[in-house]
Amino acid sequence: MYRLYLKRPIDLLTAIIVLILTSPFFSLTLFILFIQNNGNPFFFQERPGKNQQPFQIIKFKTMNDRCDTNGILLPDIERLTFFGKWVRKLSLDELPQLINVLKGDMSLIGPRPLLFKYIPLYSPVQNRRHEVRPGITGWAQVNGRNSISWTRRFELDVYYVDNISFALDFKIFWLTILKIIKREGINQSDARPMQPFNGSN
Repeated sequence: MYRLYLKRPIDLLTAIIVLILTSPFFSLTLFILFIQNNGNPFFFQERPGKNQQPFQIIKFKTMNDRCDTNGILLPDIERLTFFGKWVRKLSLDELPQLINVLKGDMSLIGPRPLLFKYIPLYSPVQNRRHEVRPGITGWAQVNGRNSISWTRRFELDVYYVDNISFALDFKIFWLTILKIIKREGINQSDARPMQPFNGSN
């Protein structure tokens, strides 16, 4: 019942409340990034949603567009701005995804939306993570996030798909807040992203 009828209304109500409560941080971050990124405060990227349907994920843009002499973008670590680093450390870069929640692209809680290029590398079981809407946070994020292997992350994602409930979502929601406050389960530097998935790690 919760999965079919209650999860979406709760997502909508909670997203609206969180947007209102965080509006000062949202507005300030938007203003600074608007100036820093020459009028482009947001980062958009196509990701697979429920049933692998594509959508545009929205994040605050924390990296500039600096290129090398051949016009190729520099590595992420070199493009991450000083303010962008703090935006990531405080997890403010995820706030615009509340707009994705309002649009119906995402849920507050669910497997994180990854990249389309990973889909051919998933096993049939791992691919089950697309049976539900992707989330801003999820069971894998509160159980290690970037510090665990891809294999373990997918195991946790599938566990969530099989065990969706209000109690589990509530637990993940509050654990996420605690993780952000305590800075737990994240690599030493958020400027260094997790290694790409290659089908075996």
